[in-house]
Amino acid sequence: MQGLIAVVTGGASGIGAAITERLRADGAFVVPFDLVSSEQGLVVDIGDDAAVRAAVDQVVECHGRLDIVVNNAGISSVGSIEDNPDEEWHRAFDVNVLGAVRVTRAALPHLRRSPCASVVNTCSIAASVGLPQRAVYGATKGALLALTLQMAADHLADGVRVNAVNPGTADTPWVQRLLAATDDPVAAREALEARQPSGRLVSAGEVAEAVAYLAGPGARSTTGTSLAVDGGMAGLRLPPARG
Repeated sequence: MQGLIAVVTGGASGIGAAITERLRADGAFVVPFDLVSSEQGLVVDIGDDAAVRAAVDQVVECHGRLDIVVNNAGISSVGSIEDNPDEEWHRAFDVNVLGAVRVTRAALPHLRRSPCASVVNTCSIAASVGLPQRAVYGATKGALLALTLQMAADHLADGVRVNAVNPGTADTPWVQRLLAATDDPVAAREALEARQPSGRLVSAGEVAEAVAYLAGPGARSTTGTSLAVDGGMAGLRLPPARG
């Protein structure tokens, strides 16, 4: 990726920070977009279309090109459809789905000029598997997964590849805060680990490895696909462990 310019939304922490670090290790110059400041990053609210367009223009003005967009920024929401009002649904869709739309839409004129343009969307295992108390979040990630396919079809002729990663439950600061808020954080973590056939949480670095592959020029023939990084959660049905 030497010489390539990348934008990673939500790139200042968690999975986004791991993606930023991994792409930089491959030689890309990465500009994180986040609500908090970070090294070589821009403070950008992906809910604000004008701010997104200005930030993308600033990246291209400074670096002369844009080759990779990783739509990683997202928010979570807990509960069934009964537990959340319309406002929460709108809030989650505005960030998790329309956020990716805004950033990619602003980037497309520049991506079309790149010889190795790539968009990678961070979806979730919740896009394809029903999980308790994740109605809002799962709906947004399902929409983002469907959007990945439509974008891939629309922009293949432009030379822009679009793919997604579907992480399982990852060991991120957000998950750690969620566990800390439970009555028994140790038991809650064990339950999350047991939910994945691998018996452990996914690491942010493992997700970053998948993103690096999909974003890089070595995946030129890969578009319109999603790569599960979920410890086997989506596809495996293992018998219970014997005591």
